[in-house]
Amino acid sequence: MKRLLLVVAGASMILAVLMLEAADRPATDDGPQFTADGQLMRPKNYREWIYLSSGLGMTYGPAAEAARDNNPTFDNVFVNPAAYRSFLETGKWPDKTIFVLEVRASESKGSINNGGHYQGGMVTIEAEVKDEKRFPGKWAFFGLGKTASEAKMIPQSASCYSCHAEHGAVDNTFVQFYPTLLEVAKNKGTLVVRAAVNAKTSEAVAKERVVDVVCNMPVDPKRR
Repeated sequence: MKRLLLVVAGASMILAVLMLEAADRPATDDGPQFTADGQLMRPKNYREWIYLSSGLGMTYGPAAEAARDNNPTFDNVFVNPAAYRSFLETGKWPDKTIFVLEVRASESKGSINNGGHYQGGMVTIEAEVKDEKRFPGKWAFFGLGKTASEAKMIPQSASCYSCHAEHGAVDNTFVQFYPTLLEVAKNKGTLVVRAAVNAKTSEAVAKERVVDVVCNMPVDPKRR
């Protein structure tokens, strides 16, 4: 009887350890999902993912430069939680990473707002996915529009592939525009050198800012 109790107690301890390990293990079901014919399924809950950053009127080429100041859009970037946790540990994006770029119109006149811009209606949804077995270049891009439930991969001849490959700060992604992850990449030694120059400039500008741009109130830089 005593031996039986010891066996039961031992089994209970093993089960408890396994349950704790399972709780700590990153979830993998938040990664990209595909249809039978290889189309990316629209992530329905991406706004519950990790928010990385927003850009306003950002352009990467001369053709878009002319329209930037006329009607700038907001770019909101989200990434699946499992990939985010992995990046914090390694400074690299794991397989099955998926970014969602939510593009929204900007508004400047409304309610009590007298200047600047705030976000308006949806313009489009885009996604960048890392799947080393599925895609020859490991990464692929998808355009989901406003309401599409799935989308085919954008052809590799599109400029987004070469742009990300050439200018991405970490593994084909624009981490140079995600301030919280930029520090992680620096500490882990995964930041591409050319992006570090831009990051240094951004830090210098932030240190020089001494005004609360929302309320137009002076800020003591020593207390920030």
